[in-house]
Amino acid sequence: MSDSFVGQFRSGRMVGNRPESLPNWRVTTGDPEVADAVSKLMGGTPAEWETSGEDFNEVVTDTDKVLVVIDGPAALKSEMRRYGRQGLVHHCDGVQSLMDEDKGEPCGCPPLMEDRKAQAKSGRGPSPYTFLTFRLAEDYDLGNFRLLSTSWKLAEVVHEIDNALSMHKGEVLAELSLELVEFTTTAGRDVRYRKPVIKVLSAHRLLPA
Repeated sequence: MSDSFVGQFRSGRMVGNRPESLPNWRVTTGDPEVADAVSKLMGGTPAEWETSGEDFNEVVTDTDKVLVVIDGPAALKSEMRRYGRQGLVHHCDGVQSLMDEDKGEPCGCPPLMEDRKAQAKSGRGPSPYTFLTFRLAEDYDLGNFRLLSTSWKLAEVVHEIDNALSMHKGEVLAELSLELVEFTTTAGRDVRYRKPVIKVLSAHRLLPA
């Protein structure tokens, strides 16, 4: 699997200093041709946005789901990270540290996701970072895209997705979607956002040219 990618799928954006959850996929890229191809496939209009990165083109699409091709379990990676003022201060796979100074040593994270969430909420523990590399099923040759999600909901089911990918040899056809989550906190505040969902469908077979 190549680490390079032509664009990134995002479930939201920043408006001022506040994050905004979007009902449809937002795709950012540094290639205007990729932005045009995404808009033709998924709707939306390519535009530039302010960013310090190279992906200064964005398309806020008209769809909350898209068929993708995933190259097996190696294309899915789940980590735990915590950043401080000086950068990355905790990096692990949930069991072992991935930091250079103590790589392979026990990371100290609790085994249960609820306990990890409680530690992260208190500022003492890391949060999940889930990475997925994939191609668009309807424009396979456009190149690899990436999804980076900090969703706890997605992190909780990564092992299930990994198992589903492992049931097939080679590339897998899947649906990448955004699912609405609504709940009321104990303080009475209504929360509404969308979480990424990866649904494995079948083995992928390229159509003859």
